[in-house]
Amino acid sequence: MPLHALAQTSTTVTITGRTLGGAAVTGFGDMPLASTPLQGSIFGVQQLGDAGIATLGGLTRLDASLGDAYNAEGYWSMISARGYTLDNRFNYRRDGLPINAETAIALENKERVELLKGTSGIQAGTSAPGGLVNLVTKRATGSVRSARLEARQGGAVLGAVDLGEQFGPEGRLGLRLNAAHERLDSQTRHTQGERWLLALAMDWQLSADTLLQAEVESSHQRQPSVAGFSMLGERVPDARSIDLRVNLNDQPWRQPVVMDGDTASIRWQQRLAEGWRVTAHAMQQRLRSDDRTAFPYAVYDPNTYDCPQWCDRFAPDGTFTVWEYISDNERRTSSAASLTLSGEFRTGPVKHAFEGGAMRSIYRGRFQDQVFDIAGTGHIDGSLVTPASAGYTDANTHRDERSTELFLRDAVRLTERWQLWAGLRHTRMDRAAERTSPAADGLRATRYEQGDTLPWLAVAHALAPRTLVYASWGQGLESEVVPNRARYTNRGQALPALKSRQLEAGIKHEGDSFDGSIALFDIDRPQSADFGACSGDDSCTRALDGSARHHGVEASGTWRWAQWTWQASAMRLDAQRQGSAQAGVNGMRPVNVPAATLRLGTEYRVQEWPGLALLANLSAEGDRVVLPYDESVRIPGWSRLDLGARWKQTLGSTTLTWRAGLDNATNRSAWKESPYQFGHVYLYPLAPRTWRVSVQASI
Repeated sequence: MPLHALAQTSTTVTITGRTLGGAAVTGFGDMPLASTPLQGSIFGVQQLGDAGIATLGGLTRLDASLGDAYNAEGYWSMISARGYTLDNRFNYRRDGLPINAETAIALENKERVELLKGTSGIQAGTSAPGGLVNLVTKRATGSVRSARLEARQGGAVLGAVDLGEQFGPEGRLGLRLNAAHERLDSQTRHTQGERWLLALAMDWQLSADTLLQAEVESSHQRQPSVAGFSMLGERVPDARSIDLRVNLNDQPWRQPVVMDGDTASIRWQQRLAEGWRVTAHAMQQRLRSDDRTAFPYAVYDPNTYDCPQWCDRFAPDGTFTVWEYISDNERRTSSAASLTLSGEFRTGPVKHAFEGGAMRSIYRGRFQDQVFDIAGTGHIDGSLVTPASAGYTDANTHRDERSTELFLRDAVRLTERWQLWAGLRHTRMDRAAERTSPAADGLRATRYEQGDTLPWLAVAHALAPRTLVYASWGQGLESEVVPNRARYTNRGQALPALKSRQLEAGIKHEGDSFDGSIALFDIDRPQSADFGACSGDDSCTRALDGSARHHGVEASGTWRWAQWTWQASAMRLDAQRQGSAQAGVNGMRPVNVPAATLRLGTEYRVQEWPGLALLANLSAEGDRVVLPYDESVRIPGWSRLDLGARWKQTLGSTTLTWRAGLDNATNRSAWKESPYQFGHVYLYPLAPRTWRVSVQASI
């Protein structure tokens, strides 16, 4: 088989957990996800389209292990996995190489989104535990002619085209073009904006054994962000008593958040003798952002900038201080290159599937001084208008990061039923930071080096040809430096390397009518804390302080019977702090992490009307803690019902795919999440009932 056929093979996955093909995010190539000792999900184009998902934040509706983590409209998506917030700088990949997700990521040119659950040290030198997200771009797999038009309640309208063709003898040269433009508007008031995407991918089969792939993408989004609500004094307000369509960012002087991104990559694959393959892959991502908002933050005295009482929430009467934030011309550049060698060999009767290689990544962040100043007083009903602030500026921080990683992975087949999996990744980091205005506070630039070697080990036993039981152990690595602020005695110093660890055991089955998996996991992640008053210069010290331990069980399944397809995923999570030296901390549940989550979906294909499918999805979550170290204040659990329909109609050589959806069909009012972000309580609501319709024409 030509190399391009191996590299371009893709399966449209429509049901979470039904993972017929390999997932690159696992690091084991084309090996089916169902055959690996890892938990993960693959979200394909049809599934995302049926659910009306246009951002990474929408994935939380499809998998119970994912949750919202300060998912603000008009800003970049932030999600959690197994209760840990994924780091937008380190937990995201694009075709296997690291990218920065501190931007709006378009999905129109993505073939699928892959999720690896658990400690991700097998695939990432540094990352937060919980999961790893990989975006797989569309390739030139043949002739593609597709156009889509979509409208949503509120005024959003999207137009997109997807064109692909192969040229030359035997179709050796392939091109895939994706373009999209959308007028952004939601039911939250005053969120009008726009975005566009232009992407081109090329696949060139130079010979039967040599494949060259390249792709470029340019995107733009301009939209006002949506600020969160908060507690009113000592109480959490009832979501039903508030007009949740109010945008607290709506001031006459507020400006939109602007996010521009350009990405280019090139990948060369060479097949060697006896099935071995060498792959060289390089990518660069350039991001530019104007981060602006009028945001509510506590109740401060505008004359003294002191906070007498309500310092992390709104006042009981619904008032709060409106701050102006402007950080223009933020530039983030990420470069990565990898070289891998993969193949199979035997040592006696034992068969090995091996991959080894090296990766180098470089990040450079350049910023300007930021406006961070009090503008006036706002109210939760959006009725108060304030003038712009005086424009007081504060220093920002330039960042430089370099990482070198060496890795080995081996899937060892001991017998027909027993298999051993092992991985080793060595990471060396070099990180530096410098204030944009060092003379303003006298703080010096900082720099440190850190590294470690992370192992991963798993054993699997095939109970039956398509039933696998496994156990695994692995580690993850993170790095933290004390903020370069005058109040810290150890400002700018690096803490010891933060090594998380995970134990997992599970069983997976893939059948003709039923796929399912269940896993028990235990993740332990080191934590840091501030000790001291933190009220003036040299008044506190940041140090390691125990860990956050998340252990639980997650299960997923897909059942196909006659015209019905049912899918479900659920997670029960016990998350708590342990080993802390602070009084009253140990045993506390973390903020914004539900103890139980459920996702349930069904599809019914109407036999009397060929091509028509009726869809329904239920999302349910338990309560969430609002305040750190105080479990008594919570937002209630909630459930949400989404309804939809898909109809495929053939007209000559054209296939029309009509979709309609009614999200939050019962118009449920509830607080969706409660992030404690930037030292402040925020409450984000469920979006109100929203209809959407689309039509896609494919030739």
